[in-house]
Amino acid sequence: MTPAQHGAAVAAETAAFVAAVTASDLSTPVPTCPGWTLADVAQHVGSVQRWFSELLRQRIQQPPTSREVDLRLPERAGDLPDWLTAGAAEAAEVFAATDPDAPMWAWGVDQHARFWVRRMLFETLVHRADAEIALGLSPRINHAMAVDGIDEFLTNLPFASSFAPLTAQLRAPDRTIRFSCTDGDGEGDGDWLVGLRPDGFALVADRAPSRTADATVQGTASDLLLLLYGRGDRRSDAFRLLGDPDLLDHWFAHSAF
Repeated sequence: MTPAQHGAAVAAETAAFVAAVTASDLSTPVPTCPGWTLADVAQHVGSVQRWFSELLRQRIQQPPTSREVDLRLPERAGDLPDWLTAGAAEAAEVFAATDPDAPMWAWGVDQHARFWVRRMLFETLVHRADAEIALGLSPRINHAMAVDGIDEFLTNLPFASSFAPLTAQLRAPDRTIRFSCTDGDGEGDGDWLVGLRPDGFALVADRAPSRTADATVQGTASDLLLLLYGRGDRRSDAFRLLGDPDLLDHWFAHSAF
């Protein structure tokens, strides 16, 4: 996906989130976000969008020292859907005024403005799925978007230890885990090989299917994306697990984002 597609998808995902929660009981618990209600998730998504939009406006060049931003939170929970819509509209204006290739500080690999647009997309998408799950709906995620989301997650996860400290324990004596989409095109689309080393982990450049992994998780792109974000059960019928189960236990116990 391109930065322009990421920006358009932020608007679409926010609209889907709003559609899910409008006229719903916002005190409904969200099982995939323990302790949170739909109102909490809505407030989180809107706050993150406004925070990222402010980072983009400022074109920050170093880690921010403050997260203060004028959230303009509504007084009534029932006004949260309209607040989300307004925030997404503001984000779209910021995207339109921003060169995606502009250099910026980012906590992940890509030190450009486009990092934050892509990050905003998947933050919104995953929480849209949370809201739908809470309401008894089955989240639907476009294949291409799910593949892009998996790639974004696995590319940046090695740099997330400042807010996901357990990831620092994702180490092993040169072991590999493959995540493979069962609905890919067979030409390398939807296949990732993660290498765990004694000093850390990262995606392996050589991910040829002929390269055997120590453990493998196979599933559709949509299911894999939600699984990686802790929104799925790898032992369900949606997935096929191969190889070392202890290595998979280690991964999923320490990769929470």
